[in-house]
Amino acid sequence: MKAFAYVNATSEKDAVAALKFDGIALPLAGGQDLLARMKDYIDTPERVVNVKNALDRTAAPTSGGGWRIGASMKIVDLLEHADIGKMYPAIIAAATDIGTPQIRHQATVGGNLNQRPRCWYFRNEEFVCYKKGGSRCFAVNGENQYHAIFGNDGPSHIVHPSSLAVPFVAYGATFRVIGSKGEREVAAAEYFTMPTLQNVLKENVLDDDELLTHVMLPAPGNVKTGHYEVRYKASHDWPLAFTTVVLAMNGGIVQSGRVVLGAVAPVPWRSKPAEDALAGKPLNEATAAAAAEAAVSEAKPMSGNAYKVQIARTAVKRAILNAAGIKTV
Repeated sequence: MKAFAYVNATSEKDAVAALKFDGIALPLAGGQDLLARMKDYIDTPERVVNVKNALDRTAAPTSGGGWRIGASMKIVDLLEHADIGKMYPAIIAAATDIGTPQIRHQATVGGNLNQRPRCWYFRNEEFVCYKKGGSRCFAVNGENQYHAIFGNDGPSHIVHPSSLAVPFVAYGATFRVIGSKGEREVAAAEYFTMPTLQNVLKENVLDDDELLTHVMLPAPGNVKTGHYEVRYKASHDWPLAFTTVVLAMNGGIVQSGRVVLGAVAPVPWRSKPAEDALAGKPLNEATAAAAAEAAVSEAKPMSGNAYKVQIARTAVKRAILNAAGIKTV
């Protein structure tokens, strides 16, 4: 890889100062994504800022009954946190299948949220696509079987790679961000950005000198939750489609809910049609099937990924059945 300067930041302030740099500076935490991109010359930073010791790696309850999770918390520590598992089971379900045990012991919450697309054109040094400053998306006329079926009007047709982003959006999380201009809070649903010609080089709202420091989860309240993933293989792999549902209940009736799909759009995709199909309905198999059908009603598959419509439908239905406590085959 290209030679670079290394800064070991020990505080949020130091990390932000090191990132405010005339050249290209990138943060390093677990390194599961950045180092791979550097080895493949997808990214060639002049400065790498180690933020692993600068950011919080713990979780703590908040005064409002929710939880505050540090961006440097390792995935394995999140998985083993009993209180978070009890209050937010869909987060644990999503974290369980991230990578391999070795990756989960190294990767961080913030790193999972901020990883770059896994599109094979983006990850190949030879293809200069929109995401790398080029003038085309090679997936349009190329191999697009793993690309978007929602929000895919372009210019880029990636799917968002984070497993944790989907349940965080579904639970209504807020992200704390800090930079040279101070700190701010961003709703998880607004943190991730759709690709446009103006911002196609990024997948989120972070400025170059900003860091995600914490995930704040509100108290879940009286909800039922479910999570379901469809993968090509059971071993280490990214999901083809998955869904988290968080349903506010009034007795046996769904009062309102969030239905968020992953691996099908450039951002965690919240399905309003599915949520509308659930509202005011009993939580049963017929309702789950109707909501699943509604969820894919606006899908626009590309030439090679029409199959993802069916598996997205399945993921929505089974996540709802999971929330209802109804076993699926």
